[in-house]
Amino acid sequence: MSLAIDVEAGVATITLNRPEALNAIDPETRQALKQAWKRVHEDEDIRVAILTGAGDKSFCTGSDLKKTMPPKESFAELMFNRAESDHLLAGLDTDKPLICAINGYAMGGGLELALACDIRIASENAQFALSEVRIGSIPGAGGTQRLPRAIGISNAMLLLLTGDRVDAHEALRLGLVSQVVASHQLLQTAQAIAERIAANAPLSVRAIKRLVYQGMDMPLYTGMDHERFAFGLLRDTEDRIEGRVAFQEKRQPKYKGR
Repeated sequence: MSLAIDVEAGVATITLNRPEALNAIDPETRQALKQAWKRVHEDEDIRVAILTGAGDKSFCTGSDLKKTMPPKESFAELMFNRAESDHLLAGLDTDKPLICAINGYAMGGGLELALACDIRIASENAQFALSEVRIGSIPGAGGTQRLPRAIGISNAMLLLLTGDRVDAHEALRLGLVSQVVASHQLLQTAQAIAERIAANAPLSVRAIKRLVYQGMDMPLYTGMDHERFAFGLLRDTEDRIEGRVAFQEKRQPKYKGR
């Protein structure tokens, strides 16, 4: 099976499972990823998802060029005449937090998958690159848009225009990842973060994620307006009351997402 998904205690762990191909994404894996994101989005028992790769050599090196043939359809047909997109990131949009545990290579589409996640943790042997410019192409799954937002325009331009590779510690310095840990601690670290998030009020978590991303494209005063509106929506929820009662009673809150 090219992709595995395991759900426990509100955390879904999605594992790209083609270590023999450096977890490159073939058509089967692409469809499995789409179904995994659909499950994450729709399953109320899932509060947080972790995306990682099998083995300790590679998180993902992007599309498997040996198994991904050029489409027969014209670009217009693919854009306007297909019921569902087969884009690498199709179905990934969700208000639930996504954590990427990057073990080894994150190249091309693999780095773009990581950039589409909210929190990125890397192993010490991780390496990162968007080197499409070297083969006469461009990052086509959000790389030119998400990388500047993650690390700033100058740093992003340096990587995008040269196609250079950076290691985990340089990625940490640039702000591309939040933490760098030993390989054997990577999944454990990601799971600990996911569990802390999953223990929080799910409506609050989802509202915060939506507000952050929407606010990045708004003037500050408009973003503040949206924040105030979301605060009002959450004010009278059962979970907000439960949070206060649990604090008063010195116990862990039991959130229900309502």
